[in-house]
This record gives sequence, structure tokens and C-alpha cells, in this order.
Amino acid sequence: MGFWWLTREPGKQWQKHFCRSTEVKFFTQRENSRIREQTSSLFPRETPAKGTGSLLSAGGISEQGQTKDMNNLEEGVEFLPAMNSKKMEKRGPKRRVVVAILIIAFLLISLVTGLLVWHFKYRNAPVQKVFTGHLRVLNREFIDAYENSSSPEFIMLAKKVKSTIEDIYRSQPDIGPYHKETVITAFSEGSVIAYYLSEFIVPKYREEKLDRAMADKQSLVQRLNPRLRNPTLKVESVVAFPADPSIAQTARDNSCLFALHAKEGEITSFNTPGFPHSPYPNNARCYWALRADANSVISLTFKTLDLEQCTDSSDYVKVYDSLSPVEPHALVRLCGNYAPSYNLTFLSSQNVMLVALITNKEGRYPGFKAEFFQLPKMKACGGTLRGESGTFTTPYYPAHYPPATDCVWNIEVPSTKNVKVRFNMFFVLEPGVPVSSCTKDYVQINSTRYCGERSQFVVASSTNRIAVQFHSDRSYTDTGFSAEYLSYDSSDPCPGKFACNTGRCIEKSMRCDGWLDCVDGSDERSCTCTDQQFRCQNGWCKPKFWVCDNVNDCGDNSDELQCSCANNSFKCNNGKCIPNTQKCDGKDDCGDGSDEGTCSKAAQSTVACKSYTYKCRNGLCISKQNPECDGQKDCEDNSDEDNCNCGTRSYIKKSRIVGGQNSDVGEWPWQVSLHAKSQGHVCGASLISETWLVSAAHCFLELQGISYSDASLWTAYLGLTNQSKRNDANVQMKQIKRIISHRSFNDYTYDYDIAVIELQSPVTFSAVVQPICLPDSTHNFPVGKDLWVTGWGATVEGGSGSTILQKAEIRVINQTVCNRLLTDQLTERMMCVGVLTGGVDACQGDSGGPLVSVENSGRMFLAGVVSWGDGCAQRNKPGVYSRLTALRTWIKQQTGL
Repeated sequence: MGFWWLTREPGKQWQKHFCRSTEVKFFTQRENSRIREQTSSLFPRETPAKGTGSLLSAGGISEQGQTKDMNNLEEGVEFLPAMNSKKMEKRGPKRRVVVAILIIAFLLISLVTGLLVWHFKYRNAPVQKVFTGHLRVLNREFIDAYENSSSPEFIMLAKKVKSTIEDIYRSQPDIGPYHKETVITAFSEGSVIAYYLSEFIVPKYREEKLDRAMADKQSLVQRLNPRLRNPTLKVESVVAFPADPSIAQTARDNSCLFALHAKEGEITSFNTPGFPHSPYPNNARCYWALRADANSVISLTFKTLDLEQCTDSSDYVKVYDSLSPVEPHALVRLCGNYAPSYNLTFLSSQNVMLVALITNKEGRYPGFKAEFFQLPKMKACGGTLRGESGTFTTPYYPAHYPPATDCVWNIEVPSTKNVKVRFNMFFVLEPGVPVSSCTKDYVQINSTRYCGERSQFVVASSTNRIAVQFHSDRSYTDTGFSAEYLSYDSSDPCPGKFACNTGRCIEKSMRCDGWLDCVDGSDERSCTCTDQQFRCQNGWCKPKFWVCDNVNDCGDNSDELQCSCANNSFKCNNGKCIPNTQKCDGKDDCGDGSDEGTCSKAAQSTVACKSYTYKCRNGLCISKQNPECDGQKDCEDNSDEDNCNCGTRSYIKKSRIVGGQNSDVGEWPWQVSLHAKSQGHVCGASLISETWLVSAAHCFLELQGISYSDASLWTAYLGLTNQSKRNDANVQMKQIKRIISHRSFNDYTYDYDIAVIELQSPVTFSAVVQPICLPDSTHNFPVGKDLWVTGWGATVEGGSGSTILQKAEIRVINQTVCNRLLTDQLTERMMCVGVLTGGVDACQGDSGGPLVSVENSGRMFLAGVVSWGDGCAQRNKPGVYSRLTALRTWIKQQTGL
């Protein structure tokens, strides 16, 4: 679209011109008036007659006006329409178009606003990151003044090291822009090791890149200016580890910071503030920087340690093999209290060590007293051992071995002999590391790695040489091992003795005597029974006088099968025989109440309430022993039969715990397997309701820096029989809501070894998931009564855990006899159960599991919880269980059950 216009110079013809619409400016009515006034002097004309068009009419020049103006003007301008004037009249945008534009504009503005909020509030939100680490200064030698952070020498060197670290950060685009501050915390020998703390403020979306860059050793490399022949500082080995941001505040607070240096030949003591007359402070961050002379190491021992009981947020002490509190160099984490005899001695790998006390705002506890001294640093570990026999141990045994240690013992016996190594004590446990992998601390022999806690075991070689390698990393250490090497004739490995499959040698007289003297039972297998022995179905030989003694001595119960009582005798449920005249006489002659349990109601009388009589809800007591849930109404108010939806099994098929047997699916529906994160099955438990479990308190102790009382660490598996089939449709997996251990639990004596566990969601009862009955506090489990223990623990002492749930039948042992065998270690909260002849027992990994009694009604009650023992299935070493009846009131207080 455009316009035509005409011009004419004086004395010449009119000229026609065309102009595109893009070159034309349209004017408003006010602007047209202004233009007319400004051009009136240039284009003088007569006022148009009424009805004639003006020079600048909207549609162009009228015909009349055109003739008159052309006659009066010597030159002029006239605009003509380039097309039909009607096409010039455009209507404005429709209302719906305007509305649509406004909506789109609003959406665009909202989108942009949302993106800006997300970017600045979330994606670009500042995050505080704290890293601690160390570096080595090559062109400086350590001087004593560097130990004092207030000395001019310390301040001057710290300033230079800080500047160097900042230069390294600036050279990295993923580090430099976010660095806020660096603090040099300490120096130590070698040539000079500087310990530092760096704080960063980084956008959230850049956090991962910062973490990766700080973890990359290639990022933290000093780049020297080639023009500088002698740089101020030359550093290497720069390492950094993520740290708790609260440490950044601690680094600037010297109110509870102590620097101690060991003196040659002297022991230096230190303790928590106020010890022993007042408790240590709350909300404290206290550090003890321990030093020794160059080429020495530190031996630290806690003589007394009594802190808050271990929980997720409890007070704790941590020991570091460094002067920086970094987790990869942590040797141990301690909380709770320890007996004086407990091994709390730790060694450093260098001449420095850091002890940290971290406390919360609650509790008042004594704290600790510790002492340390310096030892010459080992020049070598291991070596060559020759001769017929000898001994060797981990460095500084029985103290915890030092971190970052590698030892190799090359053992050689005479060429006519073979060599074997017997580990008498073996504690090489790293928290969180399964014993099947042994990736951190381990002993390696013939390409096989050994770790964890193991009883005596033997490794033999088919030649006269063997190499034993020991390795520990920079973190968590343990007691180590004590071992001996022996030479032997391959044709007679135990001269004059019997060789167990484990390599242990025992007297030949112990072979096939019915007692398990080899921890694997190999001395009682493949035996030829004598006239004085009974041959079990499993091949073991047992003394004949053990047959029908109400004890499963064989392990498969074959010695107790087909046992009967004489005429005119009554056979109790526990196998005991009594005269028929003693049945229903109001006395418990059987010891398990079975001679009174089948009597008519008339034989049951109301008696005075005693500690051993059952009390009904109405307050009356009855003479019948163990009346609860036996299917009979013994109390007038029937309270003895309330809450009895427990202790039953949907189905059982007759089909190891040491000396035990495989359990069938659904045989023990209350059995629970507790799995700790990254460790698999650790402890057992018993289901007592839809949401509550019972287990042992010692399962939830602090161990090697892991807080096992943290409910989020655990997963409960119910309805499980085979550990390799945890994904089976019948198995229920539940998370833990909370763990409540008895406040009086003593981790030294194992008194009050009981805990209840609440699940986050209720279980669904099924054929393989059912609760066990809880006994009344008056329930009696008499001496000699058969009980069942179940679990996935070791099937031989020192062995690995079982895949299939094991069961074993054992008996209640007289408390006085047991206390004599176990040197007065029993309390009223403990019960002694087992087989004094050995061979059947609970073992490692069964802890917390159920000890179950089958009552005369067929219903099963929880008699105890697997607690502790001296070895597994050893002669005259029965197992010790937490006695449920003595702890029944506490369970009800915690669970309401």
C-alpha cells in the first residue's frame, strides 16, 4: 500500500511520484492542525468554500480544491490514494483476540517468575560445605614453635599455607568461585604437615561438582609459576574430606581445646572437664591434640569411660589417627560405659592423635580419664620365622593394632615337615564390612582372606612354607590376633592325638566319648559305638545312661524316642514319670504342671496369693500352675483365657544352631530376622503382636562407630525360613519405628538384656507369621523342662551363619549348678538352658532370638531371649538367656501387652 503525490517547479509540468506506506507517517487530528499552521506560510491559499475539501483531506485532495489550489500555487504537493480508500479503513482487533493476548502474556510472566524463583530459591540456593584435610609442605622443617598456634612462627607459616591453598582453589573453576574461608588448625612433622579447614558457599546445583572436584587429587595440585625458581612454599599430597558444618564453628573456638605432648619415658594423663567430681559440660566440642616425638607413635588408653548410653544423638568420644577430625581416619567411636578390664587401648600410625568429645544438651555423666605415652615407631612389621614352632601376633597385641599397617610373616619349618598356623584369638572386625568380603582389615593366607570375630581355627599348608599377610586401612581398628605356627608330619598331623577337621589336636581318649571336644563335632562322627553306648540315628555315640533322660543328647531326639513309663505311672509332658497317685493332688509333681493341668475344675481351688500363684483379673489367685491360654476356664472371670491369639502354628512337618536341625516353613512363625544395613542378618527377635517385637538389648549397642540403636539401620523380616529367599511372597519386610532397650541393661554383665522394638506398620498374620505368647510373671519353666531355641546363627563355634533357620531342643538347668559352672555370673533376670554334655546350644547370630516352651495345651510361650554364653555347645558351658517372667512387667509398661 502507498500514495501518489505531485510536485511542480515554476514553469514546468506536474511530476507524479509514489511513496510506500512504510514511508508515510499518519497524523492524528491534532497533529494535522499543527502541520497546517506550520505550512500555511509556505502554501498560502484561500479558505475553502463550504463543502469543498481541504488540502490535506483524509482521502486525498478533493476535485474542487485541486483545481483552485493548482491555479493559485506556483508549486504544491498533493497526496493521492494508491488504492480504494475503503480498503484503508481497518477495524481494531477483536475483543477475544485482546483477551487471548492478555492471557498469554500473563502465562509468560508467571512462567518467567516461577523460573526465577526456582533458580534463586532452590537451584541457586546457597549451601554451606565444610572440608577438612591436610597437605605436606616440602621446603620447610618442623620446629617446636609450630605446636603453639599462638606463636609468631605458627602464624607466619599458617598465612603462607593459607595463601597457597587459596591459589590452588582459584585455579579450579568448580572450587575457586565458592571458597569463603580457610583456617589452618595445626602442624606436625613430616617435613611439615599442615591441617586445614575450608568453608564454601556454593549454589545447590553446583554442590555435586564441588564435591567431585574436592575429592579429585588432580584438582588439588599446586601449579608453580615457572618464572619462580624458589617458590615461597612447595606443597604436595593435598587431600580433603567432607566434614560436619558444626566443625567450622568449633575450629574458631579454643575454649575446650587442649594440646599435649608426650614426654620420654613418662605417662601423660588427661580427662574430661570436671572429672571425676563433676560431669562433663553439655553442648560441648572438646578436642585433645596428642603429640609424640618424631619417629614415635602414640599409645592411648581410656582407664575409665562413662558417657551417656549410646543412641543416635548421644554423647560420644572419637579418636582420630590425625590432627583433623575426619571420618576416614577415625579409629573408634565410644559411648556408654565400659568395664575396667575392657580393651580400650589404641595405637596411632604416626606421632599425632586427636581425641574429640561431642556432647548434646541433655544428661550428666562423669566422662573419661585417659593416659597416653610414646613408643618407638616400628621399622618393620612381620619378617621371616623359622623353626619347629613359634608364635606371632598383630603389632602391640592385645592393644588395638595401629591403622595403615601391612605385615607379612614368611614362615618356614624343616623341609621334611609341613606347616600349619593356628589362630588362638582372632578379632579383625571392621564395622559395616561383611566377613564374606574382608575389604578393609584382613588376614590373607593362600589367596584367602579372613576377618571378623572367629574362634580358634587352623590353616595348613601342603609344604614346609606358608605366608601370612595382615593389612589394616586408615580407619577403625580391632584387637587383632594371637597365632602360633607348628610343624607336622602330613601322615600324622597330631602325633599321639586326634586331629579335628579344624586342625585342632585333642586327646585320643576324647574321640567318640559322646562329648563334643572339636568345635565342629568331628571327634564324634563316624564312630563305632561300644557296648556302653547308644547309637543315635545321626551316627553319634552317646552313653546309654543318657537315653530317656528327657534330654535330646543326640541332637535328633533319637535317644528319647519310644521312651515310656512303668505301669501305674503317669508320664509328664516333660517326660518325667510319676506315680498315678500324685496326679491331681494339687501339687506340681511333674515340675511343669502337666499332672495338674488335665484335672477337673473342682480340683482347682482359690488360694492365698503368692509370688508363684496366678492372679486373675478379679484379684483372686488359683492353685493351678501356668493356667493361661490352656483352653480351660480356671478363673471365674475367664481372664486366664484372654489375649490368647498367640503361640500356635498353622502346620508343622517333622523334618543347625550347633547340634540342631533345619526348620520347616511356618514351624516358628514368630521368628524374626533383623538385618542391619549392608550387613545382612545380625540378630533374631520374636513377634509378640502386630507391631511389637522382643529382642536382646546387646544387639543394639554401639560397636566400632556404628550406632545399632538407630532404628533406620534395621529391617525386620517375618515369615522367613531361608535367608536366600527374602523376596518370597510369604515373607513380610517391615521398617523399624523405634527401639527401646531396658534402662538397666549392663553391657558388661548382660543383666537386663532385653529390648522391645516397635514396627512402623503392623504385620499381617498368616500361616507363617504369628505372635508368640508372653508368659505371666508367675509362669514356671521348671528345671529339666525341654525348650526350643531357633535362629540363623553359626552351626559350629566360629563358623558362618546358617542359611536355613535352625532349631534345637535344650533343657532348663538348675540355677545353682549353672552358677557354679559359670563362676557366679547369673542374676535373677537370667536362666540357664542347654545340655551340660555339650553338642546343642545357641551360637553367634542367634542373639535376640526366641527360647520357646511348648505347654501341655500345645500352645507355645516365650520363655527367654538368647543372651550370652561361653563358647557354643561346649561341655559344662550352657547358654544363658534373659528370663521373660522376670522382665514381664517391664514389657507391659513399654508395650501395653
